[in-house]
Amino acid sequence: MRPMTTLLINSVYRATEGEGIHIGIPQIFVRFQGCNIGCVNCDTKETWDFDPSYTVSLDEVMEKIEHLSQDIIKRVSITGGDPLHPSHVPSLIELIKELKTRGYFVNIEAAGTRIVKEVFDIADFVSYDFKTPSTQVRTSQDLLLKFINEYSSKAQVKAVVANKKDFEATYDAFHFMKASKAASVPWCLTPCYEPEEAFPMNRFQQVVQLNESFGLPFRVIGQQHKWVYGPESRLV
Repeated sequence: MRPMTTLLINSVYRATEGEGIHIGIPQIFVRFQGCNIGCVNCDTKETWDFDPSYTVSLDEVMEKIEHLSQDIIKRVSITGGDPLHPSHVPSLIELIKELKTRGYFVNIEAAGTRIVKEVFDIADFVSYDFKTPSTQVRTSQDLLLKFINEYSSKAQVKAVVANKKDFEATYDAFHFMKASKAASVPWCLTPCYEPEEAFPMNRFQQVVQLNESFGLPFRVIGQQHKWVYGPESRLV
C-alpha cells in the first residue's frame, strides 16, 4: 500500500483571481502553510510558520476542492506560504498530478527565488515573482532569465511596486531580459497596499505614469480582491 500523502495547508477556498493576467477568473485557491523567504511587506505572514497542526491528507484537500468546484470551476491556483519550499515539493507534485488526472488547470504562484523543474514542467501556468527592493528579498536576474527562456509559453512575471525605486528595479530587470534576448512574457506590476490603506490611488497613478514615461513595457494591474473586499480580508 502506498504511504498516505500529507501536506501543510493553510486554507482551501473559492475566489475570483484578483491580480495578474488572469484577473477576474473564478478558481479554487490552495494555500500552503510554511515560508522562509521573508518579504517584509508580505500580506499573509500568518502562513510563514511550518506548523504541523496544519497537516492534512491529499484526500482531504481533494475532497474540499471537489466540493468547492461543483464540477464547474476547473482551475486551481496553488499559493502560500511558499509551495515551492523543498519540504513541500514532494506533496505538491502529488497534488498537481491528482488535479491533472481530474481535469483541472493548475497555476503555481512562484516566489521568484527558485526554479523547480519537476513542478513547473507539469503545471499549466507559472506566475513568477520579481522581488522589488521594498520586499528586501532579491530575485536573481540570471535565474529569471532561465525561467523565462524555459517556460515563456505558460508564464507571467509579477512585481509588487511600492515606489519609484521598485519600478526602476523592475524596469532594469525587464531591460536585462530584453538585452539578453529572452523570450516574451507578460510583465505585470501591482501597486502595493500599505498597512491600513483602503486603496492606494496615488501610488496606482504614480505607477501608471512611470509606466508611460518608460515606454509602456508593463501591464499595471491592481489587486482587485483588496479593493472589493478590503485589504485585510482573507479567503477572497
